[in-house]
Amino acid sequence: MSEKSKPQVFSNRWAVAVGPDGDESPRDLCTCLERISTRPQRPTRFHRERQDTTAPGWIRLLELIEEAAADGREVFEPLVELTAEQRRQVVTLPPTIAELTSVKHLVLYGSNLVRIPPEIGAMRSLEEFTPYTSYRLHWFPYEITRCAGLRRSTVSTRAVYGNYKRRPPFPRLLATTAAQGVDFEDLDPGVWGAAVIRTCSVCDQHIEGVNLRQAWISLRTSGADVLPLLVNACSTACIDALPVPAEGYVQAPHAGGPGVEQPPAGPSPR
Repeated sequence: MSEKSKPQVFSNRWAVAVGPDGDESPRDLCTCLERISTRPQRPTRFHRERQDTTAPGWIRLLELIEEAAADGREVFEPLVELTAEQRRQVVTLPPTIAELTSVKHLVLYGSNLVRIPPEIGAMRSLEEFTPYTSYRLHWFPYEITRCAGLRRSTVSTRAVYGNYKRRPPFPRLLATTAAQGVDFEDLDPGVWGAAVIRTCSVCDQHIEGVNLRQAWISLRTSGADVLPLLVNACSTACIDALPVPAEGYVQAPHAGGPGVEQPPAGPSPR
């Protein structure tokens, strides 16, 4: 075989971020979004899984976050420290990620996550976010916009709501009246997108259940990706204060569901 005919071999730049193999898969399968673009697509819903806070993977993750906060590291790759079984046990991150104020690069490659907590907004040094191949992660908290230094991200955008390539639909959000009498310290994440909602995504004030207003907005949160963000607002004024959505996406905050008309799927709107 001549030099010219030899196939080019590319290295896996994320090989060190995968973590150790095991007898079981490190993540669950997800069929939320259809692989083939069809019209109409079936409605989407939030993942219902609750985090088991007694699971060994969760407990080990808490320890790793504590260690990273104490030593002030700039790159945090917690999943490489977990077994495959432990990685599968983690479906969200602990609120203690707010203590990772020195971390510049958060690597969550190949995770089993279904949601990111709003406390990511307290990671004030974050410059790069890598949840690549986390195929069950379909949306992100609006609070990530507080990471003013975030410039790079590597996200499997085909797996997120509203992505321009296929325009998968957003889950329908409930009307404000549905929040009356609800315990916001013990929510059904399959309905509200979180098990707990305490503060406004926009002004950071405490949210009383009767005042909650939820909305979707698509924003360019880094130099690369437009992400679907869930807003938990305390008032109509905070919804009105949201920025203009990214070009080529729904041009106003919305409540999701089949009634939302998205731009046609196609080439990148950039």
